[in-house]
Amino acid sequence: MRRPGRRMRRPWWRDDGGQVTVEFLGMTPLIILTLVLMWQFVLLGYTYTLAGNAADEAVRAATAADPGARQGACQQAGLDKLPDAWSGQVECSTAGGYVTADVTLEVPVLFPGSIGFPFEVKGHAGAVEEVKD
Repeated sequence: MRRPGRRMRRPWWRDDGGQVTVEFLGMTPLIILTLVLMWQFVLLGYTYTLAGNAADEAVRAATAADPGARQGACQQAGLDKLPDAWSGQVECSTAGGYVTADVTLEVPVLFPGSIGFPFEVKGHAGAVEEVKD
């Protein structure tokens, strides 16, 4: 018979001490995977921003340049302000007084400068040629 005031002790195999630690260790890979995916989406969004800005810069430089130097000025201005980790291509064209620039950038995986993401981000901009007197 049990005496009043004394607690019965559970056997050691029924003890739940350390359960939080075990659950946290089990969730750690999922937490890390979530953080990596979130960071990759940040890089993807930043690449869209860079592509749009590079296209704007390229078309702005192309409209101000002479027709003979337009392609070179467009490409140089489009790639000039990109960070070193992002690589891409700039294509400029003129049709009927309207200049367009298309920028294609590769999305880095995890860290800028590392391997590229399986798809590319495109930016497009257009402006009317400036008339020089």
